[in-house]
Amino acid sequence: MSDYVRTEILAPVALLTIENPPVNLLSDEVWEAIDRAVAAAAADAAVGAIVLMGGGTTFVAGADIRRFARLATIDDAMMRTGWTHAMLRRLEDTPKPLVAAIHGHALGGGLELAMACHFRIATLDARLGQPEVGLGIIPGAGGTQRLPRLCGPDVALRLCTDGTPLTAERAAHAGLLDHIVAGDLRSSALGYARAKAVQARTRKTREVVLPPDVIDAGLAACAATRAGLAATARGRRAPLAAVDAIEAGLLMSFDDGSLREREIFAACVVAIESRALRHLFFAERAAARLPADVTRVGAATVRYAAVVGAGTMGSGIAMAYANAGLPVVLKDVDGAALDRAMTAIARHYESAVAKGRLESYRRDRALALITPTMDFDEFPQVDVVVEAVFEDQALKERAFAEIAAVTREDCLLASNTSTLDIDALAEASGRPAQVVGHHFFSPANVMTLLEIVRGRRTSAAVLSTSLAIARQLGKSAVIVGNGFGFVANRMLAYYLREALLLLEEGASVGQIDGAMTAFGMPVGPFALQDIAGIDVGARIRQHLAAGGRTWASGPQSRLPDQLYRMGRYGQKTNAGWYRYEPGSRHPIADPLIEQLADDAAGARGLTRGAVADDDIVARLLTALANEGARVLEERLAQRAADIDVAYCHGFGFPRARGGPMFHAHTIGLDTVLARVHDYRARFGDYWQPAPLLEQLVRESRSFYEGS
Repeated sequence: MSDYVRTEILAPVALLTIENPPVNLLSDEVWEAIDRAVAAAAADAAVGAIVLMGGGTTFVAGADIRRFARLATIDDAMMRTGWTHAMLRRLEDTPKPLVAAIHGHALGGGLELAMACHFRIATLDARLGQPEVGLGIIPGAGGTQRLPRLCGPDVALRLCTDGTPLTAERAAHAGLLDHIVAGDLRSSALGYARAKAVQARTRKTREVVLPPDVIDAGLAACAATRAGLAATARGRRAPLAAVDAIEAGLLMSFDDGSLREREIFAACVVAIESRALRHLFFAERAAARLPADVTRVGAATVRYAAVVGAGTMGSGIAMAYANAGLPVVLKDVDGAALDRAMTAIARHYESAVAKGRLESYRRDRALALITPTMDFDEFPQVDVVVEAVFEDQALKERAFAEIAAVTREDCLLASNTSTLDIDALAEASGRPAQVVGHHFFSPANVMTLLEIVRGRRTSAAVLSTSLAIARQLGKSAVIVGNGFGFVANRMLAYYLREALLLLEEGASVGQIDGAMTAFGMPVGPFALQDIAGIDVGARIRQHLAAGGRTWASGPQSRLPDQLYRMGRYGQKTNAGWYRYEPGSRHPIADPLIEQLADDAAGARGLTRGAVADDDIVARLLTALANEGARVLEERLAQRAADIDVAYCHGFGFPRARGGPMFHAHTIGLDTVLARVHDYRARFGDYWQPAPLLEQLVRESRSFYEGS
């Protein structure tokens, strides 16, 4: 037995079990151990067939991603993939039948390993896939070459460009599996291998020859996939690179196609896209851990939830809990509001069923889990309450006092506030240790970010339970500090400030939004406001104005408040920065906005002129990065990587660019600082570089050192 592969000789079968817990990641050492173990078994006269399986709960969940950081150049990547391809070729050339016995997951390099075996069997609950595209790369160990030979070009394209794994049943139907195991995998694999030992027959995937008509259909599928990705890739190169590699496999021999795969993989792995996505992979996992200064404690079990406030956010939060299979009470003091909420929730689920995104039984189950109410009768039984009433400090404080009076002492009390003081709400409750912010993003049942706002007296147990709730709901959690706007909305204010000023300076709403969507954002800053509701921002500004404050420092455009006074709240009123036909969310440019912008510019003594798209993107992203540096200085965020996670999950910042702080890192913090100084000279002293940004540039350091 090596350190990573346990060998059992159960003549005539050698059972090789990969042992690299918890998920048998393929480090260099594991690859080498498999290579040695298979060679030794093949040389053993007592062995007629070999079974390769994973120890623990899975076969192989993929390569150890940390390996890719060592591939700093294309030459490094070519050398490493050359070794891996050669090793898998040796496995395929094993003279005795080699069976991959799969349970759990065979993903990425795990599936490529299985495809180099002669036969593949799996349990019914196994999942097989090539998710490398999620890391900005393509399969680099023969996946794009063996997959089409086993399951055809169509399935190979879906696996490599989408990344969603196949069930065992679908994998078998596609030709990727030879047999599905109904009982115990170990005993079934041994029996299957004994039969293959008698036959003494091997089968090499690389020698499969695709018929000309399959190749022609595959080439057509490659062209169609490219065309589809042109509209959906949002700047990502990896899905298109996977198509290129599969196409090469259809047009070339296995050896030439494999060389082309290695070249494409090498170009991908050193590109910013892959670096950004690998950064987020680790950032998301770090963000989901308790802060270093918090005592490690177990999370309370959450089985029953309540939401107070049946508006858009409250309804979405209730659906998020129901979608996770948790019963939830949705309370409001207004019966009509409850009726509207339940109608909207039912309509949402009906639409999902009609579009084929949801099975009818799941709709029925989710609806049955949501109970509307106008009283607190169920609240003594719930484990968590999420307050989602209007964004008004006094109203929320009264709500917390009421909630605390009708819930158990151990009930977690959360607020969905997007900007207000969590500590004040905690004091109003009388149970400050149990109070925390759970800031969902709209629509709450869809968006994956949950900002967990840590109050001054929030307990370790509440933070731990909040992280567990995020996992239950399928959210990406980021623990943030208690300051106005927290992290995501604090920075968003500066992004929106510059978008509004650019509009007054001469760019159009459509141009600004178009520049940002071309960069990779799902929507631009004006479409975002129309979706969120212009009235929401107006109420926040009113609250701040009452205290003599503004949301973001610097000049404030009067345009959003003008739209608010006109009743143009966005999509909900069919008019905001754009017009909308009734029942449609398609934005239509409105000449009125240009007139309002002309008037606002005149009031400020400006002459509107042309603005380049590149200048729009640079200015908005510089505002984000500079304010992000202030957020770090004030310790509202623990790490720059947490900000990246928040923006990718909360606002759809393109993952292939790694988040606003990582993007600043890739273009150079000296470049960001130079832009801040330039904007200060051109637009005024409200552009002030964050001291942390200046310090990092001075010391030639990054946002990520020591994090």
